Order: sequence, then structure tokens, then C-alpha cells
Amino acid sequence: MTVVQGTAVDIVTEDGTADAYLAHPGDGAPHPAVLLYMDAFGLRPRLRAMADRLAEAGYTVLVPNVFYRHGRAPVVELPEFIDPAARPEIFERLWPVMQSLTPALAMRDAGACLRWLADSPLAADGPVALTGYCMGGRLAVMTAGTFPEQVGAAACFHASHLATDGPDSPHLVAERATGELYFGHADQDPGLPVEQMERLENTLTAAGVRHRAEVYPGAHHGFTQADTAAYHQEADERHWAALLDLLQRTF
Repeated sequence: MTVVQGTAVDIVTEDGTADAYLAHPGDGAPHPAVLLYMDAFGLRPRLRAMADRLAEAGYTVLVPNVFYRHGRAPVVELPEFIDPAARPEIFERLWPVMQSLTPALAMRDAGACLRWLADSPLAADGPVALTGYCMGGRLAVMTAGTFPEQVGAAACFHASHLATDGPDSPHLVAERATGELYFGHADQDPGLPVEQMERLENTLTAAGVRHRAEVYPGAHHGFTQADTAAYHQEADERHWAALLDLLQRTF
């Protein structure tokens, strides 16, 4: 079994310093890099465990706190098990934080993270892969389209609002991606109706973007997060298989 080393790191951005978690094989050698984008609940033990699992598979994984402008993680106090229906005040506090992270700010931060990985002796030369969850899925898609020369692949799981009528909809940026894109949609997510799935599919196909989109039956928004009420074990296991397969094809 690969020994994994996990450490807290700071990433200097144009707007300050973002705290982050770095996981990598303990041999000290450079490994293919993965940028993991958090869900709205942020950098916490569950995401560190996910990064560790990827590091165990042979990757150097960076998980930035994308809400760093509001403080170091956790930005809001979280219970060990997150059930938004039982604790509505969690989302009430997170919503304005989420809204403040505009696409322009998020992509500025993405550039800083990609530069950090390019400079790290623990990250191999060459393209970076992305994986993102919920709001992080949208960030992964936008990063792939904003930095096509640096992103070799991107995976997006249980993200909402991927192909809206808005001028800053992620699908409009995704069509510029040159790496392969994978989407694991939750079929119980009201934020991603069938018409958005179709618009996303049609846009990427017309643009010639290599991609695959799958709908996970019975899965809700957030199905990969074992510390939340949305967790779906079967869908989570399918997500891991799809993600590792994408990474193996990329590196």
C-alpha cells in the first residue's frame, strides 16, 4: 500500500493567501497532479480523505479553500454529519459566501493553484487533472475551459446549473476545453433538469470536446459526500471508478 503524506499548505493568490490541503505519495517523487475542488461545505475531513485516496492511487492532490476570502477553513462551523434539512442555518450562512465567489474571482484563484502545482517539486510536469463536487464541479468545468493548455482532463460530479441561460453559464466556457471532460449527474438534482443536460451535451458535441456524461440513478445532489445526508454509497463507488479511469487515461 502506498504511504500517503498530507500537509496543510498556503497558496498566494492575487487577492491574499488561500489555505489548502496537499496529499501525495510519501516517496517525495513528483507525481501527476490533481486539483480537487470542494463542495460548498468546504475543506474538512471528508475532502481530505478523498484527497488521500487519490494520493494512494499515485497522484499529488491539491484541495484549496476557495472561500479563503472569508477566512481559513472551516469558514462556518460544521457538525460531523451534515443534514441541511435539520440544520438550515448552515446554508443560510454559506449562501452569501458562495454568491460572493464570482466566476472571475474563481478563475483568478484557479490560475494561482495551477501555478502553485507547476512550481511544486511534488507535481510532475505536464497537464493537471481536475475533479470537482457540487459547486466545485462547476469550478472544474470552468477551469478546464479557461486554462485549456494546462488541464488534461476534468471530472464534474453532482453539479447544478451547468447549462443555464445566463451569460456566465459553465457550458459556455467548457466548449473551449481541450482535455477530456466527464460528468456524473445526479438524477434527483432539481438544479440540473434534463433540458440543461441536453444543452450541455449539444454544446460540447458541437464544439468537438471529448466528453462523457452519465446519469446516476437514485442519486441526489451531493451523493459522494459520506458526511452528509445526500450520500449514496452505490453512486459514490461508481464515481470513484469513473474518476480513476479518467485519470488513468489522462496520465
